[in-house]
Amino acid sequence: SDASVKSLFKYSHLVYGVIAIFLYVGVEVGIPGTLNFYLTDTLGTANAATTAGFVAGTYWFLMLIGRFVSSFISGKVSSRTQLSVTSAVAVALVVCAMFSTGVQASMPVFTGSGFGMAQVPLTAVLLVLCGLCTSVMWGTIFNLSVEGLGKQSALASGLFMTMVVGGGVLPLVQGALADATSYMTSYWVIVAALVYILWFALAGSKVKKA
Repeated sequence: SDASVKSLFKYSHLVYGVIAIFLYVGVEVGIPGTLNFYLTDTLGTANAATTAGFVAGTYWFLMLIGRFVSSFISGKVSSRTQLSVTSAVAVALVVCAMFSTGVQASMPVFTGSGFGMAQVPLTAVLLVLCGLCTSVMWGTIFNLSVEGLGKQSALASGLFMTMVVGGGVLPLVQGALADATSYMTSYWVIVAALVYILWFALAGSKVKKA
C-alpha cells in the first residue's frame, strides 16, 4: 500500500541507497556503452566497430568474474568495505582513463569464443577494468540500504527494481554531454555518480536510529 511505501522513506539510508542504485545502473550501462562509440570513432581500422564491440563486451565478462569472486569473499569482507573500495578504485580508473587517451596499449579481448589481443587506447583498458568494480555494487548497495528494515525489506526490494530506469536516464545525460563536448568529457557524469556511491558507502548508508 501507499502508506507502507511512504513508511520506507523515514529510513534515510534506504532513500540514499535508492538514489545510489539509480546511479549505479546508469554507470553500469554508461561506461561500456560510451566506450563502444568512442572506440568505433577513434580506432580508425576497417574492423573498428567489431573490435569496439569485443572490448565493450569484455567489460561485461569482467563483471561476471567480479561477481564470482565477490561470492567467495562476501562472508569475510563487509558490504561497506567492498563498496567503499570498489567505488574509490572505479573513480580512479575513470579519471585516469579520461586523461590517457593518447597512450596505446594492447589487451586481451573476449571475442565470444575465446580471447584475442587488440591494440586499443589505454583509456579502453582502464574503463573495461571498471567491470570488476561495478560487479559487486548492486548487491552491496542493496545490503546496506535494507539494513535494519526487517519485514519491510521485501517492499524495499520492489522499490529497488524500479530504479533500473537509471540505466536509461544516465546514459542519455552522458550521451548529450558527449555530443556537446567530447566522449571523454562525458565521463564526468560517471565520476559524479561513482563519487556519490562512494559517499553512500562511507556515510550515507549508516543506519540512523529512529
